[in-house]
Amino acid sequence: MSEAVIHPATAGHGLLASLDPLLRDWLPRQRWFAGKGRPVTGFSPVAITELLPPSRPSAPAEQAGTSAGRPGLWHLLVQVHQPAAPVPGPGRLPAPGDCYQLLIGAREALPPRLAPALIGHVTEGPLAGHTVYEALHDPRPAEVLLEALRTRARVGDLRFERDPHQEIRSGLVSRAVTAEQSNSSVIYGDTFILKLLRRVVPGVNPDLELPLALAREGCPRVPAPTAWLGAELAGQSYVLGVLQPYVRGATDGWELALRELAKGEDFSAEARALGRATAEVHMALARALPTVTLGHTQVRSMADGMIGRLDHAAQAVPALRPYVPGLRSAYEALADLAAEGQTWTAQRVHGDLHLGQCLRSPAGEWSLIDFEGEPARPLAERRMPQPAARDIAGMLRSFDYAAHSVRPPVPGWAEHCRAAYCSGYAEAAGRDPRTDPVLLRAHETDKAVYEVVYEARHRPDWLSVPLSAVRRLASTLPT
Repeated sequence: MSEAVIHPATAGHGLLASLDPLLRDWLPRQRWFAGKGRPVTGFSPVAITELLPPSRPSAPAEQAGTSAGRPGLWHLLVQVHQPAAPVPGPGRLPAPGDCYQLLIGAREALPPRLAPALIGHVTEGPLAGHTVYEALHDPRPAEVLLEALRTRARVGDLRFERDPHQEIRSGLVSRAVTAEQSNSSVIYGDTFILKLLRRVVPGVNPDLELPLALAREGCPRVPAPTAWLGAELAGQSYVLGVLQPYVRGATDGWELALRELAKGEDFSAEARALGRATAEVHMALARALPTVTLGHTQVRSMADGMIGRLDHAAQAVPALRPYVPGLRSAYEALADLAAEGQTWTAQRVHGDLHLGQCLRSPAGEWSLIDFEGEPARPLAERRMPQPAARDIAGMLRSFDYAAHSVRPPVPGWAEHCRAAYCSGYAEAAGRDPRTDPVLLRAHETDKAVYEVVYEARHRPDWLSVPLSAVRRLASTLPT
């Protein structure tokens, strides 16, 4: 493995300049690119590291020997420059200068199996004459990443770390996860899964922080991190990826729910079990990390934030405007209770909990994954203690989405799942979320408003799903 680092002030500019026209076309088409809808105006290198040198184009066979056609691997952290987002608030586009992690493979010629990973052909710069592509789809570059994690390598600014108590075998065959995700994942031999963060920011990332805390607490509901990739740049730490055990044969909750819906089967037993799993994770997080008490000042600030997101959403989506007074009442009711002296406990939570963030093993055990939180929100906000009702509201909304995903809809399916989930939560936690209806309604309303903006921007055909929830939540009388 090469340890050459291309520093931004030198050859990094030349490499990035040669990739610039290719990346401008390729990057906006990626599911994980957050700046869709705005032109890419340029790139700046943050750190560019050669992890595997490619063979030289057109090298004579006697010189190239067995290395002819060998892929190269470059790790890039680049600032992507775009015009500022026009409207802040829920579902907002990122500010100019987002930093992205790219894994660029380089070959003299791309074999047909890698055609879907094509980025383009380089005509100048350090990789002139090579074809560049998304390297995670290629087993050789993916193997380099696993070996670096196994050996705790240091390559330039990159730091590969691992839990010394967990073994990583070499030679595991990799395959990229092709399902649409907000990040990218690679599975190694049905033993590990490596999640690589795409849009990265400096600081402690909850996708590593919380699973490590839960592992120390002995919580079996979250796979313990085996290894992780980070970087130290200009005195700041970045988390770039996390390797965890792969739950072999597991089905994510969304797929399982849709499968049962299609068969007309009841999902209440699974929803109850999932409620218990959620409560166990919440209780472990409350033991492992500090909790805080939310009084009048904090709750008023939280309600004001929800009202601000509602106002921005109503500006962006006219269909929401008739429901604003009723939705606002959900937030004001919460603030009123706080003004009367009621307090709530806030703790670290998952932050983006839904059926797709849950895995059911073949043995029937549920696990929670992907603790990154909502990527569009600032990192400091994602790491703030929140009422557990935020996660619960996200799961309740997810049952509603699943129910609307099949035709014809199954009457009462979502309502039964929601009730069973809350009952399961109460069995483990000793308290039922439904006994605090004002808090739960406020968080479910906040989530539905977020969904309205997201669907209006990205999936207009789905807009009716959160709007139906908005109608229900806006007409619910404060309790």
